[in-house]
Amino acid sequence: MIEEQDPKRMAQIALVVLLIVGCIAVLLPFIGAVLFAFVVWVCTWRLYADRLLPVLGGRDTLGASLMTLALVLVMLLPTLFLAGSLANGADKLIDFIKPYIDQGLPANPPAWLSGLPFVGSEIDSTWHRLASDREELNGAIRQLLAPARQFALALGGIVANGLLQMALVLFVVFFLYRDGAAVSHALLVGSRKLGGDLGEHMLEKARGTVVGVMLGIVGTAAAQGAVAMLGFLIVGVPAAVLLGFATFFLSMIPVGPPLIWGGVAAWLYSEGQTGWAIFMVVYGLFVISSIDNFVKPILMARGAGLSILLIALGVLGGVLVFGFIGIFLGPVLLALGEMLLRRWIREETPT
Repeated sequence: MIEEQDPKRMAQIALVVLLIVGCIAVLLPFIGAVLFAFVVWVCTWRLYADRLLPVLGGRDTLGASLMTLALVLVMLLPTLFLAGSLANGADKLIDFIKPYIDQGLPANPPAWLSGLPFVGSEIDSTWHRLASDREELNGAIRQLLAPARQFALALGGIVANGLLQMALVLFVVFFLYRDGAAVSHALLVGSRKLGGDLGEHMLEKARGTVVGVMLGIVGTAAAQGAVAMLGFLIVGVPAAVLLGFATFFLSMIPVGPPLIWGGVAAWLYSEGQTGWAIFMVVYGLFVISSIDNFVKPILMARGAGLSILLIALGVLGGVLVFGFIGIFLGPVLLALGEMLLRRWIREETPT
């Protein structure tokens, strides 16, 4: 009897394994967007379930639609606005460069360019050589066009892929809001079946860690954006509010804010405002960028209930292994590992 059941059980196990592998293969291209949708849902579920849904009389489809619309206004529209601003800036750059291509370079470079420390003399000599030889200038332009075209295509692909991923995140999160009660119950039941009370505690720990990491990211981005906007207003740069919002969004990546305040400093220097340019560099280094180094780990650690060391290692290691979503996965994995280790040590300690 036992021998007859073994092939049947093996077939059942093989079928389950094949089903799991098939599901993973289908979801693999979208796994990043799906995981990020879960992150957004986890961080906003209490607001939706405790505040919005009771006001709407429990109509979950309407509530999910309103929450998704709010996320569109917060996440998608500013991204489109910034993309349009970048495209407009690219058009202005082309209009600025076109006369130099058609008519050639002026005899002398701008004073601010030739006056740059360390590289100014080399730029000045190269400028005079290109200005006196149109053939060499055309050759230099042709050498620059191919990399510039490739960069533009790559940047366009990144922007298009980002917008597509964001649209997919919003699509998935709508159904998470609509069926949130069932999803929450399923996660709770699954965690209890897998680990009993420990599984339930691990689920709550994972939720708290995700919320804490999101609090650190958004809180730091808001602080950097506000401080950067203040600095841009002080130096009198045009479109200071737009640049502040750009700093807010780009602070999600490690080198984002220096791209903004560094560009502002370069523009100020090109306008002959050397003092304000130096101020912008100092302000950017010690005020805007330092917020990311000090405020973010503290907010994450306090929100997630973890040490700053685990948060830092989790974020950095998670990004290296999993990409952007690793910002959340890394700290969650380390938090669960620490929880299991503490429980094991506590059980092994003699009483």
